[in-house]
Amino acid sequence: MAVALVVLGCVLLAGTVWAFSDQRGTVQQNAEPPPPLPAAPASVPGTLTEMWRAPSSATPVPVAEGATVVTGDGGEVAGRDALTGQVRWRYGRDLPLCTVAPAWNRVLAVYSKTGAAGATGCSEVTQLDPGTGGRTAQRNGDAELGTRLVVGERHVTTTGSRLLNTWRDDLVKSNEYGQVPALVNPEKQPRTGCAFASVAATSGKVGVVERCPEDPADRLTVFKAAPDKSDKPEVEYSTVLAGGSAQLVALTEKAAAVALPEQSRLVIYDVEGRERAAYPLDLPAGDLSEDPSGGVVPTAQGEANIYWFTGSRTMALAKDDLTPRWTVNNTLGAGTLFAGQFVVPIEGGLVVIDEADGGTVRTIGVDRREHSGPVALSSTGPVLLEQRGDTVVALR
Repeated sequence: MAVALVVLGCVLLAGTVWAFSDQRGTVQQNAEPPPPLPAAPASVPGTLTEMWRAPSSATPVPVAEGATVVTGDGGEVAGRDALTGQVRWRYGRDLPLCTVAPAWNRVLAVYSKTGAAGATGCSEVTQLDPGTGGRTAQRNGDAELGTRLVVGERHVTTTGSRLLNTWRDDLVKSNEYGQVPALVNPEKQPRTGCAFASVAATSGKVGVVERCPEDPADRLTVFKAAPDKSDKPEVEYSTVLAGGSAQLVALTEKAAAVALPEQSRLVIYDVEGRERAAYPLDLPAGDLSEDPSGGVVPTAQGEANIYWFTGSRTMALAKDDLTPRWTVNNTLGAGTLFAGQFVVPIEGGLVVIDEADGGTVRTIGVDRREHSGPVALSSTGPVLLEQRGDTVVALR
């Protein structure tokens, strides 16, 4: 009888643990690694046809790795065959998704969760293998609702209005910047009470535009992604800007580019925070009237340039020192590399751009049906992907 009672107790305990565990609210269906995709064409085709579409409200830009396109909607992350859209693997939680992003040949899925203190944030982070859907790392964090992921060479930073968290590629926290919850050691942060407007990252560095009550204007701060102590940021430089409503457009190892709408200037800062150059910005008033969604300015990487979507046009900045090179007007997004060329979305289709001078190589018609807003692009093999609002569309 004693043995029976012990066994019964163990069964009840196991059932209780299961009933309240995260595993009970998790669905995971893995897959075998997919076969490789066909190679991309030698140049962008003259026509592109829609192959499939899928809801993906949690991806700010299309997420693709090899033969897999990853979508995120509701509480489910799905790995889809890039050519057919067929779901190959699933990872689902009984929680809403905050955001999904690619990083280091992996996929990061961030879920909203209510903590022990009753506060809700984007705190559950899972790293997935895009080929199989298998979990490769997991952690709980302190990201805010509405967070985006800014990826550097070996680190990723969550955006937020009061707190930035930086993790290594194994999801071990390397830094926290701002208003830290459950603060144990005070006076580790360089400033308190500041709000964050936009964030960018490069190899080993994170940059942020801050709005601090004691400053006469916005402030640009660049700090190390991995300081000696994760609770004490190491600031490389912090400088008060010439105006407000600033946006950090891009950050490289040599420079930072900041848009100052009030002065209609794009200002370039060197590695010590000194103003190196300033360029006039001739943009419609609505382009920079609000902070970027999720604290991330829309940009894309080309072979020769970094491309900035201002809201109505795409501007090319030199990769090394961020000097403006040329601008394409009346665009819908930053663009992407596809089939060895750079393509930018425009109304009714795409324009293939010469990266050297911004000249039009040719235009391609694309029927986007009822969608008329911004379009974010990415590509994998012979497939071009468009993020149209909450939907991902595959073209070939």
